[in-house]
Amino acid sequence: MDYFAETIKNAIRTVPDWPKPGVQFRDITTVLQDRTAFRKLIDAFVHRYHGHQIDAVAAVDARGFIIGSALAYELNASLVLIRKKGKLPFDTLVEDYELEYGTASVELHKDAFKPGDNVVLVDDLIATGGTMLAAARLIRRIGAEIYEVSAMIDLPDLGGSEKLRAENLKVYTVCSFEGD
Repeated sequence: MDYFAETIKNAIRTVPDWPKPGVQFRDITTVLQDRTAFRKLIDAFVHRYHGHQIDAVAAVDARGFIIGSALAYELNASLVLIRKKGKLPFDTLVEDYELEYGTASVELHKDAFKPGDNVVLVDDLIATGGTMLAAARLIRRIGAEIYEVSAMIDLPDLGGSEKLRAENLKVYTVCSFEGD
């Protein structure tokens, strides 16, 4: 485990049986409250993407906004918000995706990117991958290029990262909780 990953993983609080029995909830608020861990988290992303031509950071509602805004600032890139359906005030594209019990939707302003923009897509964690896949499809529909899909945490047992890779997306996460 690298320098950043160890600090971040150790700062994440695991809450057993929340929101339902059997779930090990990975609480990122403890990373955000720890100034050293939060700085190392943002630094991990900045070091990864510094020197690459990143035009925009697309951040997924809502915890992705925290990482995405700091990363966009550090990379001198634009910040684009991918929101839950009904939250954006202008012309949007909508993408539905499957949940365990039903469907959900995310949306993006139609003018959020220019064709060919190089985009990093970011959220707090990758679980089943549904939200990130829907967000990636929206970005591609506008004609932007996804440089990489990234998150603080990967939960590989839930298969999301593999689904993203199966869609020819590069995936980066700072740390993972496998079998925990």
